[in-house]
Amino acid sequence: MGAIGNFLWFILGGVFMGLGWWLAGLLAFVSIVGIPWGRACFVIGKFTFFPFGKEAVDREDLSGKGDVGTGFLGVLGNIVWFVLAGWWLAVGHVMSAAACFVTIIGIPFGIQHLKLAGIALAPIGKTIVPKDVAAAARGSRAQADLSRIRRE
Repeated sequence: MGAIGNFLWFILGGVFMGLGWWLAGLLAFVSIVGIPWGRACFVIGKFTFFPFGKEAVDREDLSGKGDVGTGFLGVLGNIVWFVLAGWWLAVGHVMSAAACFVTIIGIPFGIQHLKLAGIALAPIGKTIVPKDVAAAARGSRAQADLSRIRRE
């Protein structure tokens, strides 16, 4: 089902938003300072081309430890991203979602656009993984939180 969904997504407009992400990435790379944002744009742009069967998760949830993108600098980077580029990518995804919601068959595509709009607002500190890996990471994180709560 994921292959069919990805094919339909791509030919019915996903390609345009993916190219929008890649354009934002190219503009970020030109500035040299924006290379971390540009890298995130290319990763999420690839995800935008074929989103079904994958999910964006926090790297800290996946690895169990923080890094530069998941701490204070990641928050600061997401604020800069939001001001310079994130809002217009999010608006593009919301507009695409509204167009998809017009038809019943477009509802899953609209939902996916709304998920991508959320990612567009704050992409730093996220990574793209298969859905089963994301579920396992969330389960592992929940188990660790439960253990911590039980110790308190």
